[in-house]
Amino acid sequence: MNTIATEGKRFIDDKGRERVFSGVNYVYKGVETDKDGVIHYRHPLTEDVLRGLAEKGVNILRLGFTWAGIEPEMTQYNLTYLGEIKEVVKRCEALGIYVFLDWHQDLYTAYRRCGDGAPKWATLYGAKPVKTRVIWAEGYFFDRALMKNFDAFWHNAEVRGRGLIDRFCDMLRFTVRYFKDCPNVMGYDVFNEPYPGTPGGKIFRTLVKNGVLTLLLSGNVDRKGMLADAKKKDVMAMLSVADDPTVYHGVIDTEEKRLKKFDTGVYYDFLKAAAEAIRQETDTGVIFMENSYYSNLGIPCHTPHVTYDTGEKEKYLAFAPHGYDITVDTPLTNEASPHRVDFIFNEHLKKQNAMNVPVLVGEWGGMVPGGEKYPALEHLIDLFDRNGWSQTYWHYLQDMKNTKIMQILARPYPQAVAGKIKKYGYDRERDEFVLSYTGSSDIRVPTVIYLPKAPKTVYSTKKYILKPLGDAFLLQVNAGKGECLVKAEF
Repeated sequence: MNTIATEGKRFIDDKGRERVFSGVNYVYKGVETDKDGVIHYRHPLTEDVLRGLAEKGVNILRLGFTWAGIEPEMTQYNLTYLGEIKEVVKRCEALGIYVFLDWHQDLYTAYRRCGDGAPKWATLYGAKPVKTRVIWAEGYFFDRALMKNFDAFWHNAEVRGRGLIDRFCDMLRFTVRYFKDCPNVMGYDVFNEPYPGTPGGKIFRTLVKNGVLTLLLSGNVDRKGMLADAKKKDVMAMLSVADDPTVYHGVIDTEEKRLKKFDTGVYYDFLKAAAEAIRQETDTGVIFMENSYYSNLGIPCHTPHVTYDTGEKEKYLAFAPHGYDITVDTPLTNEASPHRVDFIFNEHLKKQNAMNVPVLVGEWGGMVPGGEKYPALEHLIDLFDRNGWSQTYWHYLQDMKNTKIMQILARPYPQAVAGKIKKYGYDRERDEFVLSYTGSSDIRVPTVIYLPKAPKTVYSTKKYILKPLGDAFLLQVNAGKGECLVKAEF
């Protein structure tokens, strides 16, 4: 498979083509332990499942695992766990699907309800299970031990004479080395949704005081966990007020200064150390920089571009922001507002422009299957295409290829372009896809466009062929210099 690098705001392959990635998250957070105490990675990602996803246009997987799974005992790496993950990576390779590795965490550790991440030996302040009322993330808001665990990690507290970040980076190096022979591993996402620790609790309390999150933690749920009908109208009215950009930003932006201090100091120092650890093992592969947890709501991200002590910037850095409407993980998740998610991703666009790096949206969506309409989902996938962004939807669902969600995600899009993309997009009303780009005489391999169904007509300024991919098609357009236009009508 082609090696993927970055060039300005573009992902490029070793043939010089601009690449666009469209995929899903698969993050196994639980563990299964056999009678010998060995942790096993269990997953439904068989070859048939992955082939079905490829036929729906999936060409990348954000594949998550945990520090606890890799290093359950200090310096003792679980090769059984890593080996089963590698089998998934190899199945992806056989189907032309790229993978970027995600060292995942939620609530710092698995030793609390809904949590995953650090092993018990790296959890210095304990981790009692926290009872949740509405959303899984409440431990971030109320759990003092959780905040202290993050504080200890970010400040590299010592465990048996070596700092936690140092030990984490040792584990990073081992993992990168283990997957070094997998050509479809295109990058590294070193820490999921970094949480600020004790300052994070202060941010939450301010946001609640200002009104944005009160409606989500009001306790207005019935015994089945659904909003009572009498209360739902009130909550929807509050959400409509939060649709006003002046109101929304007026609340969210109050904590920008506090979060900036975490981004530019604490988190950046960790990210730089992690990048240095990876580069000790390999000089290829994209390093994905996430935003911190609260930037998921639209508080601007201020983490700088990774710059080493030599003064050289990390040349293969990409921004992998996350973004969710405030309804996510609540019974109103499918009521996500296109307006509010615009606020979030417009901030991420500003960050991309400031850094001049590619974007792959690492997490977004979080919709519940079974609905007929997903206005925010359609709105966002179209927005990402207009911005030229890659994305991995949160998250893989059982039998996902047959859901309405996948029907929306499986839109026409360019996977590899033999030149520089000017614009592309799918018009849902007209059922028409358009791509324009500037071809290069230095590129000898074709442009490849995913089409979810047979087109009625194709117009191209260069010769093309259609290749079947299950019920879908790959439209391959001959390489060559000059202005190129491709249209497909369905």
